[in-house]
Amino acid sequence: MQEVHDYGINFWSNNEFKIEKGLVKVCHGKNPSLLEIVQSVRDKGYRGPLLVRFPHLVQKQIKSLFDAFSLAIKEYQYSGAFKAVFPLKVNQMPSFVFPLVQGAKGLNYGLEAGSKSELIIAMSYTNPKAPITVNGFKDKEMIELGFIAKSMQHEITLTIEGLNELKTIIAVAKQNEFLACPKIGIRIRLHSTGTGVWAKSGGINSKFGLSSTEVLEAMRLLEENDLLEHFHMIHFHIGSQISDISPLKKALREAGNLYAELRKMGAKNLNSVNIGGGLAVEYTQHKHHQDKNYTLEEFSADVVFLLREIVKNKQEIEPDIFIESGRYISANHAVLVAPVLELFSHEYNEKSLKIKENNNPPLIDEMLDLLANINEKNAIEYLHDSFDHTESLFTLFDLGYIDLIDRSNTEVLAHLIVKKAVQLLYVKDHNDILRIQEQVQERYLLNCSFFQSLPDYWGLRQNFPVMPLNKLDEKPTRSASLWDITCDSDGEIAFDSTKPLFLHDIDIDEEEYFLAFFLVGAYQEVLGMKHNLFTHPTEFSVVFDEKGDYEVEDICEAQTILDVLDDLDYDTKEIERLLKQKIEDNNQLDMEEKKEIMGRLYVMLSENGYLRTIS
Repeated sequence: MQEVHDYGINFWSNNEFKIEKGLVKVCHGKNPSLLEIVQSVRDKGYRGPLLVRFPHLVQKQIKSLFDAFSLAIKEYQYSGAFKAVFPLKVNQMPSFVFPLVQGAKGLNYGLEAGSKSELIIAMSYTNPKAPITVNGFKDKEMIELGFIAKSMQHEITLTIEGLNELKTIIAVAKQNEFLACPKIGIRIRLHSTGTGVWAKSGGINSKFGLSSTEVLEAMRLLEENDLLEHFHMIHFHIGSQISDISPLKKALREAGNLYAELRKMGAKNLNSVNIGGGLAVEYTQHKHHQDKNYTLEEFSADVVFLLREIVKNKQEIEPDIFIESGRYISANHAVLVAPVLELFSHEYNEKSLKIKENNNPPLIDEMLDLLANINEKNAIEYLHDSFDHTESLFTLFDLGYIDLIDRSNTEVLAHLIVKKAVQLLYVKDHNDILRIQEQVQERYLLNCSFFQSLPDYWGLRQNFPVMPLNKLDEKPTRSASLWDITCDSDGEIAFDSTKPLFLHDIDIDEEEYFLAFFLVGAYQEVLGMKHNLFTHPTEFSVVFDEKGDYEVEDICEAQTILDVLDDLDYDTKEIERLLKQKIEDNNQLDMEEKKEIMGRLYVMLSENGYLRTIS
């Protein structure tokens, strides 16, 4: 049970968090606990889910990436340079981008844009001499923005996704001779593909890139229009989360040979190979379900070694290596913390029993006997008996032979027997209980929206490490399903016996209990949706000083109800007027009562939509 008890923290945390004295602690500064940080924000009056950012982890990831490639370049005496860009599509939030740019100073680390808006961000905030790459489909205006960026002295590369884009670049270059021409890259459509959910990003049928035939046509167009000297980069991408290193090696061989062939055909300024993103993040909490089969050091060594060997055999210069790993850089910096509102079995307690003095159904009496006499030796047998009796009693209710009180007693007794069996069997890690986890699971209601804060789980069933903030020195005994507060049955992370989650049996009326979802800093914020009009959580950054103390900075509260409605183009002034009018039109209320109701209503409209009174 050790793997369950520590929630696999040694697999996914990369020594960024640890368990100490029953608490999750940050491995930085004076090692504050996450619970302490969360309580300090809740003490300021913030309720609902919280998104906690750790900017120092962004800087840690950037440094580890550059250190690994620097080591490989030194080991293999590689003559090309290493450069990287962060793809803004992964996280465009200023509270992430600003620390990223700050941590990238002095490195060949810039930004990648896939839209006009992202390109404006890149043009505004990329550090001097750091690279900008522009991927995705582009119209004339976006290409002109690239020319303007080059005229601002940015090191910008426009990556061609199709021949029409190249023709537009040629036209813009001719029409704007006063603007400097940016570097030109070509995304190549490799035969090689990645693995996993995002494998379709690569391969011959991928959405982006030029085939070999189109690359030859691009070379002809560049040469005919005197732009071949601006062709500096080839680019490929085989997936956002490369779980297996083997497809990457195959793609590198293919891309390396294309690079060498293009140089031999006259592209003498071609000096860079952009290997795209895909450096994987380990999300698993279970050793038998690991998400990747390589380390960062192996990844960087393979890239450098393979490119060196290919171009050496082709007698060409070793290219600069570009990488666009967004998930690796951003995922670990953010943690979603959600309060548990309710355990659904807690309404089933002995006080809820309404046992009749006479005429109890015999099966109810038998279940009472099971509850009174269950012990470690007979727990599994009695548990199965209670399941059978419950089914029989529900059938009797459907047929009209027992009443609603009997049905209620059935539900309460079934849950009490389950809870007692779990307590008895988990004392000795009894294997029998593991076989019936789904039948004895508890439902935990969380004050958050999975559609807003964990959209990759809802859309792709991407798991995120999850664990409580405290009680980690106590054995978790309940197999857990997690429910969010949306009015949607898909707002559930169901219990999975192959990757089980166990939580503590707690009384929410007596103590608070928080669950933390880790590695949510990539894609989740930008893809989250306002399903049921639940907006982004309250977010803040945790910044450490030189002494190791921390400060909570940049608190951004979840949007108010009126702000959410305003985003949908509702006339919020009209809404306020209509609500006020409906109260004033009620003749059954006196003036003081109307004022009291209006006051309460305005307070609610000025708060966020997450649950507060039980949050």
